[in-house]
Amino acid sequence: MNIARILSLATFALTAVAASGAFAQNYPARPITIVVPYAVGGTTDIVARLAANQIANGLGQPLVVDNKVGGGGLVGWGNVARATPDGYTLLTTEMSFTIAPGLLPKMPFDAQKGFTHIITAASAPHVLVVTPGLPAKTVQEFIALAKAKPGTMNYGSGGNGTNTHLGGELFKSAAGVDLMHVPYKGAGAVLTDLMAGQVQALVTSLPTALPHIQSGKLRALVVTSDKRSPLLPDVPSAKEANLPSFVMDFWVGFAAPSGTPQQVIDKLNQAFATALNSEDGKRRLADQGLTPVANTPAQATQQAAAEMKRWAAVVKAGNIKPE
Repeated sequence: MNIARILSLATFALTAVAASGAFAQNYPARPITIVVPYAVGGTTDIVARLAANQIANGLGQPLVVDNKVGGGGLVGWGNVARATPDGYTLLTTEMSFTIAPGLLPKMPFDAQKGFTHIITAASAPHVLVVTPGLPAKTVQEFIALAKAKPGTMNYGSGGNGTNTHLGGELFKSAAGVDLMHVPYKGAGAVLTDLMAGQVQALVTSLPTALPHIQSGKLRALVVTSDKRSPLLPDVPSAKEANLPSFVMDFWVGFAAPSGTPQQVIDKLNQAFATALNSEDGKRRLADQGLTPVANTPAQATQQAAAEMKRWAAVVKAGNIKPE
């Protein structure tokens, strides 16, 4: 390669770096879209809208939440994977995003390489809840009841491969019990039948179950964390219940298409973290049973990779197949 060619390539590289820096300094210059792969009203949607409202002033541009529903999340995930990596199309990620690679053998995008993680925004434990008519008042009594009648007691889920399904399988493994899985088409349907006594148990996120626990329509037996939740001070943690492997968080994060400039990722991370750690942000999250995480892009990436590995192992051990 001659000297002129080398100088030309070097000049091009320096120009590209300068252009990238200028782009990041001027970013954002127009509204940002946050894609939520689920319907309006769920916890993921609530966190996205809370964050959008909180950080708009800091970034100087509005953030628009766009619910792209379908395929158990695939429609929304794919939409962002194919988007231009310029920081103007973001994705809300959560537990199902990290379950999918181990569950679906042929995804239309690479879940690990197709996205750049910005931040894990907030998290909450899951909780094992039972129908109030069940005689078990504690998790130990529930385990004893299940062991006395192996294969005859059941737990519901929002569908095969959902967080509620894998949560139930994780409990079975941790407690050494045999429960029958009853899949439903969505979390709302299983909650309705659980409260009516048609199914006996459910592992779901604390924000989802909390209103029904507080109203007495469901009984909480254990939270899936190392310590008790301040929202359920009388309910033991998994560690206290001698179920140390029954630890799982419901979490919501944000990501961008792979190739988004690092300066843009860092700017978004700072904006999200500032909003989430503000007193108003903490209060609004607490109202949903969530606490801020607000980690770095590197930590969010590590968390997503670890979650994908963990849930792939649970899917394999339980021989779980997609619907």
